[in-house]
Amino acid sequence: MKFLGNIIATVIGIFVFIMLSFFGIVLIGAIFGGDDKVSVKADSVIELDLKNIQNDYAGKYKDPWVTVFSGQKGVGVTDVINAIEAAKKDEKIKGISILNDQSSLGLAQYKDLRNALESFKKSGKFVWAYANTYSQKEYYLNSVANTIYLNPAGDLDFKGLSSEVMFFKDFQEKSGIHMEVIRHGKYKSAVEPFLENKMSDANREQITALLNSLWSTVASDIAKSRNISLPKLNEIANGLLARTPEMAKAQHLVDIVAYEDVYHNDIKKALKVTGDDDYNKISILDYTQNNVTTALTDISSDQIAIIYAQGEIESGEGDVTVIGEGAMRRSLQEARKNEDVKAIVLRIDSPGGSALTSDLIWREIEITKKIKPVVVSMGNYAASGGYYIACNANKIFAENNTITGSIGVFGVLPNFTSLATKLGVNTEQVKTHENAANYSPFVPVDEKFKAFTLEGVENIYNTFVTRVAQGRKMTFAQVDAIAQGRVWSGSEALKIGLVDKIGGLNDAIAEAAKMAKIKSYSTQNYPEYEKNLDDLLSNLPFAKSKEAFIKEEIGEENYILIEQIKRYQNKKGVQAMMPFGLKIQ
Repeated sequence: MKFLGNIIATVIGIFVFIMLSFFGIVLIGAIFGGDDKVSVKADSVIELDLKNIQNDYAGKYKDPWVTVFSGQKGVGVTDVINAIEAAKKDEKIKGISILNDQSSLGLAQYKDLRNALESFKKSGKFVWAYANTYSQKEYYLNSVANTIYLNPAGDLDFKGLSSEVMFFKDFQEKSGIHMEVIRHGKYKSAVEPFLENKMSDANREQITALLNSLWSTVASDIAKSRNISLPKLNEIANGLLARTPEMAKAQHLVDIVAYEDVYHNDIKKALKVTGDDDYNKISILDYTQNNVTTALTDISSDQIAIIYAQGEIESGEGDVTVIGEGAMRRSLQEARKNEDVKAIVLRIDSPGGSALTSDLIWREIEITKKIKPVVVSMGNYAASGGYYIACNANKIFAENNTITGSIGVFGVLPNFTSLATKLGVNTEQVKTHENAANYSPFVPVDEKFKAFTLEGVENIYNTFVTRVAQGRKMTFAQVDAIAQGRVWSGSEALKIGLVDKIGGLNDAIAEAAKMAKIKSYSTQNYPEYEKNLDDLLSNLPFAKSKEAFIKEEIGEENYILIEQIKRYQNKKGVQAMMPFGLKIQ
């Protein structure tokens, strides 16, 4: 038996050695390996396909294993915009082709991309677009092109903006699962779906105003690019007058109705490519990766730190989709102490989250701006907690179609007393003091406990408003009048003093350089996340098979409903969160 044990131990040892050697070689190859650059041939066209790009910042990690196995090229929207800027001066690049682009990017990100493409066109190079079908959001980006193609069997969605909100009051009564809501602010409709069966007038007012403001920006940009008046565009949207390819062409929303092979042949003619030869193409991912690699070798002694805050605000480290106090506070401290960093730009794309974490990040910014200028650039969202961490910056930039404001807080306590009673479960508590027991979801909410919790919500709201008033040099009453949880577009926020200027990330960077009194500089991206391999593996597809299974069994819509309820159940502490889950269609 001892002999057999020795054999097994030896086999296991050899296996472990082989595996460690293999992963070691992979790691060394990834860190010190060959050049990943893809050669750019003469007379090339960049194919702008953004479906694999989701965030402004793709992230970087201190643990090289995470970088190796993340499976990402490390490209964000900001990198793409910088690459388009570089392509203007690249003699090998003749144009950009937006080909069947389907992405999950937001309107503010599309606005930044449109600006980059407009600048690219001014260099004398072309931007062409082709799609089998255009969603409204995709058309917004594609409308910047010199020439727009549409498949003869395709369609174009152009009908204005809409949003919908689900209400769960009846569901709670039928299921026995109740959400005890404690809130401040008449517009704080994040919790309205648990209180009502229909939309309040205040909520309808703010959503209508927001959608109209966002549409105004979208329509104005399209009108300018397509040389169509705003009244005409609204007429087209109202009557669905561009729903077929020929109708879209008749309304001048597209230029050519043709199949994709015609599109490519026309590009060949424009590039004077003859015969059966294809024209040279390079994907935006490859071209951007080339540009990122080149930029890493061009570092000025003066730097501007760009700190990306993406996703909901939570405690912990955070990552590219979650704003955690760990990564954010560490990044601000590192940038503050780095003598080469002369100014900081905080790029925010967040609907908010934990009020406590928001305040901790606010405090770090308050310390930092006493040493170096801090400029905020708002992306798609900088609302509630997202605005909390922006309000004390030296300057705030937003796009016209940024969603911001939502200065308000709430608490949600799941309560299963009715459900437990239906199932024959009764819960009793024993305590030494009147308020000794923690909140229990299986006991009816004590009115005294609710009063204490409301007091906490009110205190946090007052702190939030005070922070904004100090940062924006307004009175408490002035902020309170535009707060109450109400959401504003970037253009509206400019009028009421919540932001300073309309512009994108590059505008914010230029302002930061001006404030720091530097002319020549490079940028340095933060955060560098402290994630390990276990964190990464938990997000791999096989770890999420349960989610796919549930969706298949109960349907996508039912899954979304359950996930929304679960999302509120999992939130801890008072929340400074967007007032509703806004999906603009």
